[in-house]
Amino acid sequence: MKNELVLKELSTPELKEKLENERNVYQKMLLTHAVSPLENPNKIKESRRNIARYLTELRAREIAEQK
Repeated sequence: MKNELVLKELSTPELKEKLENERNVYQKMLLTHAVSPLENPNKIKESRRNIARYLTELRAREIAEQK
């Protein structure tokens, strides 16, 4: 719930920037994890879910603009 409120307060360009940063972090974690195990592999799942949250919010805004 708290994360949802923060996402709604961000502007669309800020949200896109956060999405791009999160995707980069996710890719780096996957590469690092392939070479040597991460200390906390649950961070991969958390990052993937954050990406989904950002995409969901962007899509909701896109639908709201169309109406």
